[in-house]
Amino acid sequence: MARLKITQIKSRIGATERQCKNLDALGLKRINASVEHDDSVIIKGMIERVKHLVKVEVVSAE
Repeated sequence: MARLKITQIKSRIGATERQCKNLDALGLKRINASVEHDDSVIIKGMIERVKHLVKVEVVSAE
């Protein structure tokens, strides 16, 4: 399964409550914070909601 590295590149100021909750659920608290998650439909859906605030990279594909 592939791993995704998700980095917050923009501030959550001005984002909707739903977008802030998605960032929290992903584990992103501040700009330039990075987290790794397994590639899944749920994670991709969360990323889709905040795609303008984050950068996504594929770290490894097994």
